[in-house]
Amino acid sequence: MLLAPPAFAQAPATSSEGPLLTPRQFLGYELGTRFTPHAELLRYVDHVVQHSPGQMKLQRYGRTYENRPLELVYVATPGNLSNLDDIRRNNLRLAGLEKGSAATKQPAVVWLSYNVHGNEAVSSEAVMQVLYDLANPQNQQMQQWLQNLVVIVDPCVNPDGRDRYAQWYNRVANQQPNASALSWEHHEPWPGGRYNHYYFDLNRDWAWQTQQESRQRIAVYNQWLPQVHADFHEMGPNNPYYFSPAAKPFHADLTEWQRKFQNIIGDYNRKVFDKNNWLYFTRETYDLFAPFYGDTWPSFNGAIGMTYEQGGGGPAGISYAKADGDTLTLAQRIEHHHATSLATLQAASDRHEELIREFQKFYTDARTKPRGEYKSYVLAGSADPGQVRALTQYLDRQQISYGYATKRSKQRGYNYATGQTETVQIEPRDVVVSMYQPKSTLVKVLFEPQATLEDSLTYDLTAWSLPYAFGLKGYALRSTVEANGAAPKQATVTASSQPATSSQTPYAYVARWNSLQDVRFLGRLQQQGVKVRVADEPFETEGQKYQQGTLIIPRTGNERLGARFDQLVRAQADSAGVLVQAVQSGLSTTGGDLGSRSVRPLKQPKVAILAGPGVDATAFGEVWHFFEQQIGYPVSVLGTDYFNSVPLGAFDVLILPDGSYDNVLTERGLENVKTWVRAGGRLIALEGASRFLAGKKDFLLKTKSADTTAAKKSNPYAALRRYSDAERQQIGERVQGSVYRVALDNTHPLAFGYGSTYYALLRDTPNYRFMPQGGWNVGVLKKNAYAAGFTGRQAQRALTDSFVLGSQDLGRGQVVYLADNPLFRAFWQGGKLLFGNAVFMVGQ
Repeated sequence: MLLAPPAFAQAPATSSEGPLLTPRQFLGYELGTRFTPHAELLRYVDHVVQHSPGQMKLQRYGRTYENRPLELVYVATPGNLSNLDDIRRNNLRLAGLEKGSAATKQPAVVWLSYNVHGNEAVSSEAVMQVLYDLANPQNQQMQQWLQNLVVIVDPCVNPDGRDRYAQWYNRVANQQPNASALSWEHHEPWPGGRYNHYYFDLNRDWAWQTQQESRQRIAVYNQWLPQVHADFHEMGPNNPYYFSPAAKPFHADLTEWQRKFQNIIGDYNRKVFDKNNWLYFTRETYDLFAPFYGDTWPSFNGAIGMTYEQGGGGPAGISYAKADGDTLTLAQRIEHHHATSLATLQAASDRHEELIREFQKFYTDARTKPRGEYKSYVLAGSADPGQVRALTQYLDRQQISYGYATKRSKQRGYNYATGQTETVQIEPRDVVVSMYQPKSTLVKVLFEPQATLEDSLTYDLTAWSLPYAFGLKGYALRSTVEANGAAPKQATVTASSQPATSSQTPYAYVARWNSLQDVRFLGRLQQQGVKVRVADEPFETEGQKYQQGTLIIPRTGNERLGARFDQLVRAQADSAGVLVQAVQSGLSTTGGDLGSRSVRPLKQPKVAILAGPGVDATAFGEVWHFFEQQIGYPVSVLGTDYFNSVPLGAFDVLILPDGSYDNVLTERGLENVKTWVRAGGRLIALEGASRFLAGKKDFLLKTKSADTTAAKKSNPYAALRRYSDAERQQIGERVQGSVYRVALDNTHPLAFGYGSTYYALLRDTPNYRFMPQGGWNVGVLKKNAYAAGFTGRQAQRALTDSFVLGSQDLGRGQVVYLADNPLFRAFWQGGKLLFGNAVFMVGQ
């Protein structure tokens, strides 16, 4: 695999004249007395780099959504710095990702990531002291460690979130910091500084790379594949400090060596903390299971992934009065992160030969004897080409090799759709991912049908398998499949099968409706003024069968566009990666003709989203990102503070993301919304918004009543619980990000483009009854709907015979209920068409 070498930027902001300054000398204040704006942080980074030309290089690797620069600093001895690209390429040879024999004598690569959560702002303060130590020629200990290391430092992973927090805090803080938890400076306003511009948690985006910052950073990360990656965080201010060893569950594909070296680095940290009598804890809370994080994703890529958590975070400010009577200061927090940074470097330097040897072994084993029972994974290439392309683009970003099946064959394998091992049929052009490749550990983690969970008390999701996430038919096989690397070629606009003269132009264009790419295509056409229609029933024309939801783009109605009509359709099809059929007649062989009443016009909707206090910030961000970054469609964001005075008639669609709406929609405000819906508006309520509407007047959604029969038969001693078992007993009521098969009525516009099943990633129990007459139960959970992940026993019972998604008519308008969020973290590709249906198809 050929990789472009990193481009190094010169540091323009400061001069190399004069001595190397400490952070205090450069900034004019002691670290820990205020929060440093991101621009000032980078000015100091530039200063240090310019004063260490033989030992440091700066790389500007990208920009944030708000156009702040993202930078890396490379630190090494002069000899290693001059051969930096050779070291990088040799590191990839050790992993088998670049051709050629690899030298086993080279420095270990350590990557330190600071401030991925913007309001966990201490780490970007600490990094300035770390960089000074690395650059200081008088620091003999550091210079000795660098003989064995190349250190890559990311001073601030999330500049947008950091500045949101730092600017707010510096604006509201008292001149003399007020340590009282009641003071204003300890209460961040909505949405807080934790997230990036679109309010995504970048620490949960390592595996999915949905955000601009993640994609740019991980593109460089994959050019290096360090042996150690350390990620610096903060937790609640009443906590001390956390470092490894991690808590259970450990993912089964973490090697014994990786677990061992986590403990080794933990011992180096422990010695420093014991010497200074600093409080800390290990083996609690922070597990190594789900692959989304800055410790787990690097681990599945051969590194020793480390998480460090300092008590503090957004509420802590400069000084915070803890519940135990002590006062936590920013200076103390900086000192702790500085100490673990140095301890990590020392451990890696002392054991660098073992790190290199085990790193090479990790990748050799991956290529020659991959872990797990399955040796290949197959995904149907005959599915929607846009969704298949989205999958292969994702695999490319992960450096995962794949090919395409060369012939039809039958094999025994696990069928994700049925949850059974059975005879499955492989078709030519199916996507084949072999386990015999360098990234096979990551392949197994991302594709395995069911991850082994040694302890149900886990930090995050328990299911994420790619066939479910992309909504594609897939199989896991114990055998290999013959495949090649040639991608099937297919034109985006295909001609009619009927004969046509050279002077003929298509009567219409027909496009199937299957995935996010089709939603993007529709939205772009509408913005260009192209009139589009949709088929409510299946039909066949010119030898092709089409399902309900198919887009019809007729020449009639678009005459004003003239010759631009064909150009626009073809250009937008190319841009969105959508296949479009040009047809020469409006006559259908079966089903309604293209002028039938079952083919209705689609109006371009004017969309508004509610945001502000009361709305979950990440849920709003997921909707906002969907429109702006995924389909490129305009939306209006309405603040909760003035929403009740908004003239809703200016909009066709109003989206209520997850949140707590009791203090957002007053009784009068809700009546205004209902009046707007009755006049033809479309209200889309996700998760908590659906809970808020359930049971209220005029809304048909109702929660289930308690099972009184089961209560009567329950154990009378059940209330006699052990206090220490409380947390573990609560998991019986939880759904830990599990995959469930939702039965769909795909004749309803909300489910257009789907088959009879949709795989939902449930993180809560949608405890709703089926809706009565007047409502449409479009997606429901029936018996045996479970597919993957952990669900507690009580939750399993509640998840049987439950409403998940549907709609009701209210006057001339509609209310769409999405009890589960199909846009969660933007990685669940299979659910995005549902949301597109709610916006563009329902109620038109």
